[in-house]
Amino acid sequence: MTPIRAGRYVRQPGGYRAFIPTNLPPDPPVDIDSEMLALLSSADQALGRLDGAARILPNPDLFVATYVRQEAVLSSQIEGTQSTLDDVLEFELKVKGRTLPQDVGEVVNYVKAMNYGLERLETLPLSLRLIREIHGQLLLDTRGGDRQPGEFRQSQNWIGAADAPLSEAAFIPPPPYEMNSALDEFEKYLRNEATPVLIHCGLTHAQFETVHPFTDGNGRVGRLLITFLLCHRRVLHRPLLYLSYYLKQNRTEYYDRLMAIRMNGDWEGWLKFFLRGVAETAEMATATVRTIVDLRESHRAKIQQAGISRNGLRLLDLLYESPIVSIPLVEERLAVSYGTADSLVAHLERQGLLQEITGAQRNRRYRYGPFLQLFDNRVAEAHPGPRSGDRGMMRQTASRKRAVK
Repeated sequence: MTPIRAGRYVRQPGGYRAFIPTNLPPDPPVDIDSEMLALLSSADQALGRLDGAARILPNPDLFVATYVRQEAVLSSQIEGTQSTLDDVLEFELKVKGRTLPQDVGEVVNYVKAMNYGLERLETLPLSLRLIREIHGQLLLDTRGGDRQPGEFRQSQNWIGAADAPLSEAAFIPPPPYEMNSALDEFEKYLRNEATPVLIHCGLTHAQFETVHPFTDGNGRVGRLLITFLLCHRRVLHRPLLYLSYYLKQNRTEYYDRLMAIRMNGDWEGWLKFFLRGVAETAEMATATVRTIVDLRESHRAKIQQAGISRNGLRLLDLLYESPIVSIPLVEERLAVSYGTADSLVAHLERQGLLQEITGAQRNRRYRYGPFLQLFDNRVAEAHPGPRSGDRGMMRQTASRKRAVK
């Protein structure tokens, strides 16, 4: 019998046993021992350094745009997509004749869902309504479009190996009638600001994944929630912390820690793992932000020394928002003539800042390689290969119409 601290397994009419989670916060409360306290302090300090580093960026929104895209790629790759950061950037250019992976739309939707959620947080509290809206954006017009986008599930789903039947499920979340009750309590705790923010984030993420309220997309929404909570509670003023890389690199322990909550009520083991991830990820992000600042200053100096017009500096700033550009895009965004845009791009290409990537005479595109290299290695290391995550390692066969009604 699972300790009442986390929840309990209850036999259902179909003979299977579903997990019914206990409401948050855990009872007895989380034991913040000396190790937990040290990890919490380390993570808090790392987040503080990251937020401070972000504040020195000349135009934070330009840099955040690529961070959000990188997270979209990594989080979607956990679910098995094959799209890369370059695919997303080229998709945004709407280049004719360019063959892109079919699943690039899912990654683009993740970017839209992230931006949509952050905008809505300015007028709407973090709530079930907002979670549904984010989910609707995530699955809009993709292969998950037939899986109730924006709606909580109305049938039983389960998690297990690909094509595994319910009888072989690794974990069975609560059935819909129990899920709705759990979600009501989850929403109440979502707004609880008495708990230390990182403990709150860790508990909330794990509980969301346990309730598993959607037919598809639970993993991606659950990871988005972490960032939304940090921004909502003003720990971060820009969305620069993403745990997808850490969770992918430690995926076995990640799933084991979640199951240990359900089997043994081990919230502490999960929280320590989570806090290590926050500290590690924040430190790497801070280092990247500082590298970006140095890179920008170095390239500004290079442009100025080459005697390129002030529009060259404007183009450089554009590249931090759109690291792959075409001449028409530069023409439009800088409000200059086509000839001026072509000349500016040629100047930066001669300086080694831009590289032409098509080899064609028409519809040419240029890549800001020195900047994208900061993200390329991370995405390559985290690429999972075969389909996994929400549709593999945590298979939801309900999404293939094999749900138990």
